[in-house]
Amino acid sequence: MTAGKTILLVEDDPAIALIIRETLATECGQFASVASIAERNAWLADHRPDLIITDVVLPDGDGIDSLPGVGVDPLTPVIVLSAQNTLDTAVRATGIGSYDYLPKPFDLDELTASVRAALQRRTLPSEGADAAPQDSHGLVGRAPAMQAVYRTIARLATNDLAVLILGESGTGKEVVARAIHSTGLRRSGPFVAINMAAIPRELIEAELFGHEKGAFTGATSRNAGRFEQAAGGTLFLDEIGDMPLEAQTRLLRVLQSNEYSTVGGSQALKADVRVVAATHRDMRTLVADGRFREDLFYRLNVIPVTLPPLRDRRSDIPALVRHFIDAGRHSGLPDRQFAPAAMQLLERHDWPGNVRELGNVVQRLAVLSRDTIVGPRDVESVLRESGEGVSLADPAELIARAVDDWTREQLAGGEGDGDVHGRLEAIVETALLRRTLREVRGNQLEAARRLGINRNTLRKRLVQLAIDPAQP
Repeated sequence: MTAGKTILLVEDDPAIALIIRETLATECGQFASVASIAERNAWLADHRPDLIITDVVLPDGDGIDSLPGVGVDPLTPVIVLSAQNTLDTAVRATGIGSYDYLPKPFDLDELTASVRAALQRRTLPSEGADAAPQDSHGLVGRAPAMQAVYRTIARLATNDLAVLILGESGTGKEVVARAIHSTGLRRSGPFVAINMAAIPRELIEAELFGHEKGAFTGATSRNAGRFEQAAGGTLFLDEIGDMPLEAQTRLLRVLQSNEYSTVGGSQALKADVRVVAATHRDMRTLVADGRFREDLFYRLNVIPVTLPPLRDRRSDIPALVRHFIDAGRHSGLPDRQFAPAAMQLLERHDWPGNVRELGNVVQRLAVLSRDTIVGPRDVESVLRESGEGVSLADPAELIARAVDDWTREQLAGGEGDGDVHGRLEAIVETALLRRTLREVRGNQLEAARRLGINRNTLRKRLVQLAIDPAQP
């Protein structure tokens, strides 16, 4: 299907380069591998690849920033690989018109599928690539659970499609909405937010679309609505799941026609906005219960972005803590460091309030801690005051206690089905394998490496424990 095509790989890690070469050997006619920008440029001087796969951090520079201007056909697709798994990397990859961005460690099946698709169609470079933002846009973290979010935001930079952000309260939905705006085509326009749950139902239409003087009691002058205020930019509809049905009907008409009129007005005004909506509610349940219009849901859910809860990205907690400490310092709060034991407590906490709760706790610790170094007792005290108890026990000790309690119940009264060991082993191993697969985004080769077991052994246990590696 892609015979005769030429792939250029720019990767300085010999082991990764070898794996990619062996994986893609049947996908192309010629495969060239170089380990630096200088080697890449020398190869490109005499060849025209059909696809470029490049790492970001190379011995002699940045694989993304150095690519434009070296004579590559602008229609040549580029797949970017990077261990620098940040939104900035994803946005910069999109900025050079890349076909795809795969964070390391990547799944070989995903890479193969991306290569096949890229070789079958060539993409145009994005407009305004040199204006791509160079910061994190308020998003912090490199956990695998955040990579899909970064990739989706980057792919939204070249279009104006409606977006629906889903996630628990406190996961950072407005931060993501602002990142979508600041990396998109409308970044020079305004970002206007409205919380649908905070507006009285009788005033929602006037808030959204504005009203004319005398339109209702108390309307002493004409007021511009949020659609008008956001013209040329992004309108963020937060907590869209709380919008009354009657207002949903009018919003649907606006999204269908791109026109609206003020309350009490007759002139048609153009809805020149990108709509980004968000909710912590289960939208499909609201639709099934008749509390949200199905047609409006599909209008808003063109591109869904699902934010992970903080408990599914615990490895990001140290970076988030540093982010909140730095932000607090700029606001006059004292600088603080966290003792390793204190950070471990934060990482073990479940954070029902997610990132918002973590930020609140970190700021309180910055103010209340007497020492420059925040200790575990400080963390325990603040969490207890919040009604969120925390154990200072070592995780291994907690596991041992849980096993002891479970075993005592199974063997109570001298009973036992003769397979207590097997059932306990299955419980523990299932949890271990599911968590590891989530951490490596389903990459079985990487999961086996981290677990220290053979890949065939891993596959066998996944079958025996009925674990779907694609949905662990």
